Amino acid sequence: MNSVSEFFAMGGYALYVWGSFGVTAVLMIIEPLLVKKRRTDVLKRVSRIARLNAAEEKESA
Repeated sequence: MNSVSEFFAMGGYALYVWGSFGVTAVLMIIEPLLVKKRRTDVLKRVSRIARLNAAEEKESA
C-alpha cells in the first residue's frame, strides 16, 4: 500500500494537485449550468421582443 499512499501524496504536492482537480471539477459542473441559464434568459428576451414587435405591427395595421 505504500505506492498508493505515495500516489495520493503526489510527492508533497498533493494539496496543489488535488485542489486543482477539485476546482476544475467544480467549474466543469457549474459552466454548463450557467450556459443553460443564459440560454433560457436569452430565449425569454427574444420571445418578449417578438411579442412586442407583433403587437406593434398589429397596432399599426
